[in-house]
Amino acid sequence: MSEIHPFIFAAPEHALSDLKNRLAATRWPERETPNDWSQGVPLAYLQEICAYWREEYDWRRCETRLNYWPQFLTNLQGLAIQFMHVRSPVPNALPLLITHGWPGSVVEFLKVVGPLTDPAAHGGDPRDAFHLVCPTLPGFGFSGKPTAPGWNIQRIGQAWGELMARLGYARYVAQGGDWGSMVTHSMALTETAHCAGIHVNMPLVTPTADSRSNLTAFEQAAIAGGKHYWEWDSGYSKQQSTRPQTLGYGLVDSPSGQAAWILEKFWAWTDCNGYPENALSRDELLDNIMFYWLPAAAASSARLYWESFGRMASPQEPIHLPVGVSIYPHEIFRPSRRWAEARYTNLTHYNVLDKGGHFAAFEQPEIFVDEVRSAFRALR
Repeated sequence: MSEIHPFIFAAPEHALSDLKNRLAATRWPERETPNDWSQGVPLAYLQEICAYWREEYDWRRCETRLNYWPQFLTNLQGLAIQFMHVRSPVPNALPLLITHGWPGSVVEFLKVVGPLTDPAAHGGDPRDAFHLVCPTLPGFGFSGKPTAPGWNIQRIGQAWGELMARLGYARYVAQGGDWGSMVTHSMALTETAHCAGIHVNMPLVTPTADSRSNLTAFEQAAIAGGKHYWEWDSGYSKQQSTRPQTLGYGLVDSPSGQAAWILEKFWAWTDCNGYPENALSRDELLDNIMFYWLPAAAASSARLYWESFGRMASPQEPIHLPVGVSIYPHEIFRPSRRWAEARYTNLTHYNVLDKGGHFAAFEQPEIFVDEVRSAFRALR
C-alpha cells in the first residue's frame, strides 16, 4: 500500500469531555517536602496547570493551527504514519525532513514551517526555501502503534527514506533533535544514496580519548552536564527502556500523571530559568501533552526506548555526509567541535548559541531557522 491520504486533526468531543472529567476527579498526592523541583513537578504548579487544562485550554485552537498545514497519512512497512508535508512556493526548494523526539511532537515545528518553506514572506531569501516533511514517530501522536517488536531507530530511518521517495524526493536533507537526532544519524548511515546531508541540535558523539588529558572549560562543563543527567535526570529513560508497558498503565489512565511526566522534562531541558513557562506558553506545553494524552501514547511512545537502547550502532561510527551541528546552552549534552569532528568527517557547520535548549525549534524558532538555513546553504 503506497497511497497517501489527507488527514485532519479532529478529536471526538467525548474524548475532550472525558479528559475534563478525569482532571476533575484527580486524586492528588501530598506536596513535595522541599520548596523546589528536586523531587519532581511541585504539587501547586501541577494543580494550577490541570485546572487551566480543564477550565480554559482549547484543543480546537490547536487543531486549527495543525490543520492550516497539509496533513497526511500513509502506510510504511505495514504501519500508518501521520505526517505534515508543506511544499514551498519556490519550485526548486530543497526537500527537508524534520523528525521530533520524546517528549515532543510536530507541535514543536509549527512556528518554523512558514519561515522554512516561504522565506520571502518572513523577511528571508527565497533561495533558502525548503519543501518540508515532518512525520510523527511510530507509536507517537497520531501515527500507528506497532503491534510487534522491531520498530527501532534503524527501521524508522529506512521508513523515512521510503516516505521521501514516495513523495518524489530523490535528493533531500534531514534534521532532528532527541530521537529525531538518532533517526537522522541512522539515515546518514543508511540512506546515503538520497540523503545529501544532515543537521542536528543533539549531536551523538562522545569525548575523544586524546582530549581527556587537556579538556577545555567548555568540555569540562559538557562532561559535568552529562554526569548530572545520568545521575539525576535519566530515571525516565531507564524506566521507558526497560518496562514501558508497566509505566503506560498509570500515564494512559491519568492526565495529571501524563502531564507531570512530560512537564518535568520541559522544566529540566528548556532554557527557562527554573519555570517552564519562561520558555513556552502554557497553551504550547499543553498542545504537546495532548499529542500523548488523546491517542493514549504513553506506553507506545516509551517503547522506542525499549526497542533502541542497547541495540543501536556505536555512537562513534563515522558519518561521512555533510553534517551541521547547533549547540544550545541548555541541551542535555554539549560536545565540543573537536569531539564532533572525530565522528563527523565532513563537519560543515558548528555553532554554539547563547540561548535555547533541548526543544530548539519550539523554544527559539528564529535561531533554529537561521541555523538550518546556514547548515544546508552549501548543499543547494
